Amino acid sequence: MVEQLSPLAAAFRPGSHGNFVDGVGVTLSEMAPGSIVQVAAWPGEEKKLIAAISSITGLKLADGAGAGAVSERHTVFGFAPGKFLVTDTAEGLASTLASAVTPATGSVTDLSHGRTAIRVAGQKSEWVLAKLFAVDFSLVAFPQGSGISTAHHDIFAQIQRSSPDRFDLYVFRSFARSFWKMLCHASDEVGYEVR
Repeated sequence: MVEQLSPLAAAFRPGSHGNFVDGVGVTLSEMAPGSIVQVAAWPGEEKKLIAAISSITGLKLADGAGAGAVSERHTVFGFAPGKFLVTDTAEGLASTLASAVTPATGSVTDLSHGRTAIRVAGQKSEWVLAKLFAVDFSLVAFPQGSGISTAHHDIFAQIQRSSPDRFDLYVFRSFARSFWKMLCHASDEVGYEVR
């Protein structure tokens, strides 16, 4: 297997940055899931698709856009009607899902090579993300496990709250470095640590 270079490499500067006099408000890091997969149901087949995802990941998933769940190994969330983003810490999730999702139920697309996963964590994570996206990131409006698809200018992003003070963002690999720099600038005022 050939190791894939991070698109963030040239802009990734570990350490503390910005205004961290009062402590670090957020931690920014690149995640490296083994698999990032999009699964879509044909009209009327959503429940079968959800059952297939649940059988593979072991996660209970409600029907509907935004619904999601998180475990140590897998994450899943609906980002549009009948469409879900599913991740695995291991490689091979696309083929595993393809064996469980029949062509009559829906489609499975491996996005692992085309997405970069970025984690924003800390007490100011909602504040920083709200500067970039017109989304209510409060825990009540955006509960743990839930996710959305949105955009900042021309950069498409899929975002999931993976814990009360942590968000996982998935962006196109070709826009990752630009998005990372923007995220660092947005974090300056609260102080951030890159790890």
